[in-house]
Amino acid sequence: MKQIPYWMDTAPALPDRSGKDLPDEADVVVIGGGLTGLSTAYHAARKGARVVLVEKDQVGSGASGRNGSHCNPGITISPAQARQRYGQERARELYDAFRVAVDLVEEIAVREKIDCDFHRAGRLGLVCKPKHLEGMHAKQRDLAENFGHETVVLSKSELRAELGSDHYHGALLDPLGAALHVGKFVVGLADAAERAGAEIHERNAATGLTRLPGGGFVVETMRGTIRAKQVMAATDAYTDNSMPWFRKRLINVGSFIIVTEPLGEARAKELIPNGRLLVAHKNVGNYIRLTPDNRLAFGGRARFAPSNPASDVKSGDILKREMTEIFPQLAGVRIDYVWGGMVGFSWDRIPHAGDVNGLYYSMGYCGHGVQMATYMGRAVAEMMDGKPEANPMRGFGFPKVPVPFYNGTPWFLPFGGAYYKAKDKLL
Repeated sequence: MKQIPYWMDTAPALPDRSGKDLPDEADVVVIGGGLTGLSTAYHAARKGARVVLVEKDQVGSGASGRNGSHCNPGITISPAQARQRYGQERARELYDAFRVAVDLVEEIAVREKIDCDFHRAGRLGLVCKPKHLEGMHAKQRDLAENFGHETVVLSKSELRAELGSDHYHGALLDPLGAALHVGKFVVGLADAAERAGAEIHERNAATGLTRLPGGGFVVETMRGTIRAKQVMAATDAYTDNSMPWFRKRLINVGSFIIVTEPLGEARAKELIPNGRLLVAHKNVGNYIRLTPDNRLAFGGRARFAPSNPASDVKSGDILKREMTEIFPQLAGVRIDYVWGGMVGFSWDRIPHAGDVNGLYYSMGYCGHGVQMATYMGRAVAEMMDGKPEANPMRGFGFPKVPVPFYNGTPWFLPFGGAYYKAKDKLL
């Protein structure tokens, strides 16, 4: 069993982008080589900026290569919550951004000829209790009437044509949900950023940042310093103590995934006949899909603990039990991959982007990072080019004062996890 992400293990090999000398200066320095940073570098370089990206490991080594490889419209909070918080017009703008984000991933893949298996598989939001099905009907009406988004509610009997399991009691089918091989997309986006003129420096962590009196920054790295007119912090859940302002405003939650041995096409279609993306509608749910080579990828929170080799194995055991509860026919199947990663959550469960004293950022994707990181990378490139209206998250900035008694280490997660698991059982 490999303790590495399936997506990066089965993507084309990354070139070695380490050991290079930094230039003395750049228009834009991007800190972080995930999808946010790569997209920012790609779009800023296409605008003619001289861009340097520094990454402490390899591109895609953080959340961007460790996720479930889902690319779905829809925000983390419910449409009704969004309207209540922000009003109809602002909620619609926010929701539209999440939908356009999926289109952007497809657009980049086509333009740059990135062979990443992108296709509109459709997403099934699975109902875990019969009494929750009416809530799905209400959400369907809300999406159609207030957000212009058409979805389909499936009863338990109708769901049987979509799922080889009787575990769930219905679903909301969103036909715009997309699947892709995120490892191939990361590799292809890095190549595209370089073709556009961006420089990528791997295994060269940013260690400090100094604002200059006349504007701009000096970025300190493991391999020297570089002066930049503009800097983008694209580190999300992997933000370290070199940027404590952001670290104190993000909750980093572990998420874990197992991938089975190849099942063969016939057996895979018995599980998910139409290849949908599956997401259980629970506070602590699972995200499930078939891989391009007919394995089952099964992810979830499993344990409210950080990701490390020992923790990943324990979480993998929990996920296998959950997988076989849903699909008993997989009881004897071998698990070939298990891994974990960190997901960046904001306190209000929506992404945040903008600038703090001239330092640009986009973070807190709350499990929607594949599409939103890509989209917000483009948005930040536009913001740097003097177009603040390109930011769909304007006005939603991180609080100026951090949460009391929180230093960036989410000590409360085990208690919160127990609460949400109990809530799933009771409600």
